Amino acid sequence: MSLPAEIDELVLQLAASLTPSQYDAFVIAARTTLAGIPCIGPGSAYRVLAPLQRRFFDPPEERVAVGPRHHHQTKLTMLPPVGAEDPRTGGRDRTRLRMV
Repeated sequence: MSLPAEIDELVLQLAASLTPSQYDAFVIAARTTLAGIPCIGPGSAYRVLAPLQRRFFDPPEERVAVGPRHHHQTKLTMLPPVGAEDPRTGGRDRTRLRMV
C-alpha cells in the first residue's frame, strides 16, 4: 500500500533528525505502522508517528558535560586586542599613591 504524498513527507521529516543508521529503521517501522491504519490523515499519522520517532531518537550529548562553547580558544581570544589603548588605563594606579 502506498502512502499519500503528504504523509510520506511527514515520515521523511520526522526521520530527518535521526542518525543514518536509525533513519532507515524508522522509515520502515513508520510505513509498517501506517499500513495497518485503514483511514489515515496527516494529524492521525503524526499522533501515531511521534512516539515511534522518540524511540529511535538518541539525543546528542549534553553541552554541560563538554562545557560552554564561548570558553573555547579561538583566533580572536588568542590575539591581543586591536586598537589604541584606552586613556583611562592605569588611572587608578596613577592616583593611588598621590602625595598630599
